[in-house]
Amino acid sequence: FPFPYTPYRIQEQFMEALYGALEAGRVGIFESPTGTGKSLSLICGALSWLRDWEEKRRQEEARLLALGAGGKDGLTPQQARPGSADTAGDPEWVTAFVQKKEERDMVDRLKEEQIRRKKREDHLEKIRHNVQLKYAAKRKRCEEDEAKRLLQLSKEALSQGAGEGVLDQLDHNEEELILAEYESDDEKKVVSGLEEDDDLEEEHVTKIYYCSRTHSQLSQFVREVQKSPFGKDTRLVSLGSRQNLCVNEEVRRLGALQLINDRCMEMQKNKHEKKSDEENEGKKRRASRTVCPFYSYEQMQFLRDEVLVEVKDIEQLVSLGRETKACPYYGSRFAIPAAQLVVLPYQMLLHEPTRNAAGIKLKDQVVIIDEAHNLIDTITCIHSAEVSGSQLCCAHSQLSQYMERYRKRLKAKNLMYIKQILYLLERFVAMLGGNVNQNPGCQAVSQTGTVLKSINDFLFQSQIDNINLFKVQRYCEKSLISRKLFGFVERYGGPASAVKTNKENQKVAGLQNFLLTLQQGSDKEGDPPVEAEHDHLRTASPLMQIEGFLSALTNANQDGRVILNRQGTVGQSSLKFLLLNPAVHFAKVVEECRAVIIAGGTMQPVADFREQLLCCAGVDPARVVEFSCGHVIPPENILPIILCSGPSNQQLEFTYQTRDLPQMMDETGRILCNLCNVIPGGVVCFFPSYEYEKQVYGHWEKTGLLSRLAAKKKIFQEPKKANQVEQVLVEYAKCIKRCSQTGGQMTGALLLSVVGGKMSEGINFSDDLGRCVIMVGMPYPNIKSPELQEKMTWLDKTMPRGAGQAPSRVLTENLCMKAVNQSIGRAIRHQKDFASILLLDHRYARPAIFNKLPQWIRERTQVKPAFGSAFAELRKVRTWMLLCA
Repeated sequence: FPFPYTPYRIQEQFMEALYGALEAGRVGIFESPTGTGKSLSLICGALSWLRDWEEKRRQEEARLLALGAGGKDGLTPQQARPGSADTAGDPEWVTAFVQKKEERDMVDRLKEEQIRRKKREDHLEKIRHNVQLKYAAKRKRCEEDEAKRLLQLSKEALSQGAGEGVLDQLDHNEEELILAEYESDDEKKVVSGLEEDDDLEEEHVTKIYYCSRTHSQLSQFVREVQKSPFGKDTRLVSLGSRQNLCVNEEVRRLGALQLINDRCMEMQKNKHEKKSDEENEGKKRRASRTVCPFYSYEQMQFLRDEVLVEVKDIEQLVSLGRETKACPYYGSRFAIPAAQLVVLPYQMLLHEPTRNAAGIKLKDQVVIIDEAHNLIDTITCIHSAEVSGSQLCCAHSQLSQYMERYRKRLKAKNLMYIKQILYLLERFVAMLGGNVNQNPGCQAVSQTGTVLKSINDFLFQSQIDNINLFKVQRYCEKSLISRKLFGFVERYGGPASAVKTNKENQKVAGLQNFLLTLQQGSDKEGDPPVEAEHDHLRTASPLMQIEGFLSALTNANQDGRVILNRQGTVGQSSLKFLLLNPAVHFAKVVEECRAVIIAGGTMQPVADFREQLLCCAGVDPARVVEFSCGHVIPPENILPIILCSGPSNQQLEFTYQTRDLPQMMDETGRILCNLCNVIPGGVVCFFPSYEYEKQVYGHWEKTGLLSRLAAKKKIFQEPKKANQVEQVLVEYAKCIKRCSQTGGQMTGALLLSVVGGKMSEGINFSDDLGRCVIMVGMPYPNIKSPELQEKMTWLDKTMPRGAGQAPSRVLTENLCMKAVNQSIGRAIRHQKDFASILLLDHRYARPAIFNKLPQWIRERTQVKPAFGSAFAELRKVRTWMLLCA
């Protein structure tokens, strides 16, 4: 395998296993701990396979074309394409004719593919080596911009004094708020925009789709590709949301993703409608509508070629878009068919409507899902939705006001669908025990609590089973009603807005007052500043969120539940759709793809992936392969210990019943005091929850344990707010560095963190930042949560009972151990790193739990029944650390 340096043996094993899985068309679960060069192994293994596969295909094509050109022997029936007609029983001349025709068709098809591929490769090569072409394109852009500017000035000069009337007393900007005439699927289809574009129908070459969780992880992966031996000649395209890729400042300022999406779609629609508007000279023309200056087909083609010629990450793509005045969002989508490696976020690949909208075709392609330890939760979250009573009432009020104002201008079909949506909102609020026409913040709920219903039961009880939700969902999507509604509220929702007639003024005043009461009802702690209030209204129309909930209700009855969460008031109450079976949305990915690789640094326990995701998605168990490699660090660089009792022989068992006992909190403090005396640098201690961490901290303050700890280590606490995390980490790192340089009684810092919090995932505590990681108790999920209870019930009904344990019990154990593995994996980040790991709870020693630790940690773990022997081991490590230093 080509590699930028001599690979570790485990990297070679990883690449060999990956190559084999791709060649055999398997579904692979691959685990390679952080610090072992997983990204490079994925890149070099997968792209080596792709290069070899392309070469084999070229050779096969050449052989078949040579046979076809010879025309003597012809092709054997086996060489003809799959799916050839069954001609058994036909006369020989018919069979021969059919076979010859298939041979000719296949040869013609191969020739076409070869010509197309050669043309594309020559074109890209020309761009790669011809700098003059780039300058010519840039000069042409400048000329076009100048011509457009002059044309605009001429139009303005001509239109002055023309005195065009405005229809029905509506001002220029308000025309954009009117819904266009809507034609449903049952009527004549109008195909517009990108769907007409032949270029999107370009044949998709065999490619690898690589997806990860965040844009920063994707950018990091692209940088690894750039450094690899494949960096110069791989056609790579990075995909992202409009929020990340849009270069139109006017649209970017909208902030919320849904608003950006809707505004972009509207501007496209305006561009396509502009021509037909200009042709209707006899009619009164509608007010001119804004079009996006970056949505230029020619410029996007140029950007596409630039993307395919040289590997670029998201930031470089956006810079190129600004420079070339071309839309990076659509330009990158144009590049998908010819790309060999497509880098994209989870949402884009795992959500089918988003996938289709982006032009992603998975048929016979390879998908690699990295950082996949929380893949099941991710799919569940993507396809779940929640709306509050406040949002439902607010949307109803806004939509009613909108319908009243523009009733005379709306077509019958628009009115019909608006009335259906209003009825749905009314019934949803009724299900929460409220009235849609009253302030939700003032309506008390008589029966509080949480109720779960099947989708069908919810539809019947809310009396909306007679409405076709698929049609309503499609109407919302195609008519852009939420965008129009947002524009309406933005125009009339604020006190500075003015409307022409007194009657209309009353209506709009009603809307303003209602929005104001909603705002005051939701903010209990005091009056928000004016700017915050304005931002609150600008975030998005509540209808946008409600559309997601309507879409979720179209899932199959058995795959989800609706949760009615009735709190103190209707405004505080909510409706939530919970997806129970994520496999239904993953099934299409594994069915269509040639191979799927699910990879991560910590994939244990893998039973969840096999049973909940792959088996339920209909994957043959024989198609699934597993690979797990060890770590590159020497065995002596890590000391994992399961501690069963503390210094005063108190057994360590942090169950919900025992963990609040003073003696348990005292014992935890004593353990930390002893450890901080012997471990230099940083110590990171994970608690099961923010509440428990706060409780223990308060107890230590009262007993004086905290001051004893603070004498040895400066104490930091993980903040709840994400924007404060960076500051805490910087101070923590500074303190450790200062202590190591100056010496003295203070030996470093202690960071009190929370499992599943900001510090337990995606943050590295390498070297002195994490010389010891401590896990207090076992972070089991809250089994009283209605969502978890429903998931457990569903698993017990649908999954087979394995190894004497109920599937629901296995689920809670797996959720707990996934969280533990993510947290303790923070310490070792590279080959020369070293650290201790302490698991404070005797239950970790149970075989069922112990076997769910990552293999590279498990095989080095020591179980210590008493604190004395564990402390002796840690002192040895300290001596070794000081020698290393």
